[in-house]
Amino acid sequence: MTWNERVAVIANHGFSERQAGFLVTVMLHAGVCLGRHYCTFARIAYGQKMHDFFRRLVAHGYATVRRCGHNTARLYHVHHKPLYAAIGEPDNRYRRPVPLARAVERLMLLDAVLGDRDLRWLATEQEKVEYFTLTHRVPRADLPALTFRSRTSQTSRYFPDKLPIGIGDDGRTFVLVYLVTRPVPVDFRMFLERHAELLRALPAWTLRMVVPHHLTDAATRYRDAFREQIGTPLRPTHLDELRWYFNARKQESPRRDQRYQQASRAFHAARFRVLYRAWLEKGDGVLDATASPVLQNAIARHTGQWDWRLLPHRYLHLAPLVGTA
Repeated sequence: MTWNERVAVIANHGFSERQAGFLVTVMLHAGVCLGRHYCTFARIAYGQKMHDFFRRLVAHGYATVRRCGHNTARLYHVHHKPLYAAIGEPDNRYRRPVPLARAVERLMLLDAVLGDRDLRWLATEQEKVEYFTLTHRVPRADLPALTFRSRTSQTSRYFPDKLPIGIGDDGRTFVLVYLVTRPVPVDFRMFLERHAELLRALPAWTLRMVVPHHLTDAATRYRDAFREQIGTPLRPTHLDELRWYFNARKQESPRRDQRYQQASRAFHAARFRVLYRAWLEKGDGVLDATASPVLQNAIARHTGQWDWRLLPHRYLHLAPLVGTA
């Protein structure tokens, strides 16, 4: 379904076009919201119109409300299954109750989406897969994915980080959002490895770090990880030794001779630990890609960029939530 189709079908439930657009945004990107989010979306003052809207949502069973923080903030959870079914998402995970700590992260992502209304945002796995495979002819094998295996089956989940991707008006520029939730970029490095092949296929892209105030000091570490993980190709001699080391490490009884010990020290950095995990998942193609200069060249030409946005709110009224996030 297109954005306009989704807004129209929600409006048929008795909402104005503005209210329907906001509900579609919340259901696709967060499932939860605060009153101020509606004010931002609708460009209205915090007041009676906002209160009337959420009072109706709760009264009709479209959403639940819980008090938090200093007991004046209200966290709304839009969960009504017929609304989600109307936009083609009857089993969307945002319908389920969410721990408070995770709710804060979703509020942050909603702020990021609402903060850049000029972009068209892709939210669900299905629409991301369809867009990149059909519009840009990216093979499914090059999409970010996690594979879950059992004795009898194998299932792949595409875009497993479940983060929004923005598309510019020209259809050729992309913004991949990453929410910073830790002071060190361990998970971010895996995010980069999962998305590396997709980035190589795109004409222009920006990796945007969304940073809460209490993690502002981490921005530099994330920038350095970005440059190291995907912006610095490995030399062929280093790649050959790394391939040997990974295969030796994988053995049930890894060798412990001098070559192994030297390689273990040489490839002890965070970049190689993440590469090892990715190699176990996808094989030698991961290592071959590390020698490619495509991403380095994109960064040099500024068609591949890294930036960061400080979240506009400190979430002080949600202090108990932030303390557990």
